[in-house]
Amino acid sequence: MKNEMNLQFSALSQNESFARVTVAAFIAQLDPTMDELTEIKTVVSEAVTNSIIHGYDHDPKGIVYITVSIDDGLIEMTIKDRGNGIADVEEARQPLFTTKPDLERSGMGFTIMENFMDEVEVHSQPGTGTEIRLRKHLLKSKMLCN
Repeated sequence: MKNEMNLQFSALSQNESFARVTVAAFIAQLDPTMDELTEIKTVVSEAVTNSIIHGYDHDPKGIVYITVSIDDGLIEMTIKDRGNGIADVEEARQPLFTTKPDLERSGMGFTIMENFMDEVEVHSQPGTGTEIRLRKHLLKSKMLCN
């Protein structure tokens, strides 16, 4: 049975931890391992922080949207904004690439997402925002299916 939640909040840095904890609480019903939970929380943190810093340039009027669904051990998350968008998605996905070096950003957000999730899709256009779709099968679910 598919279960889904939707969340939206102002693009404020203090809401990043709210998003991370809320998503973790929702997926806890699948009884993930501590590593899986930490990885998902990290991915949510990276994506939300990107929306706040890059998408909206810290404009609290911006809204970050998160949808999470779980279905038979598969977690699907969409994190999106209607902010600045990304001019070159492939360039932005390169390790160490950042458009905000003055903020001492590491440029590892997409790399972290790709390492912790099974699938990462990034859809973006300048001026219309960015949508990141993430998928992960939990380990227990994989073992039960085999």
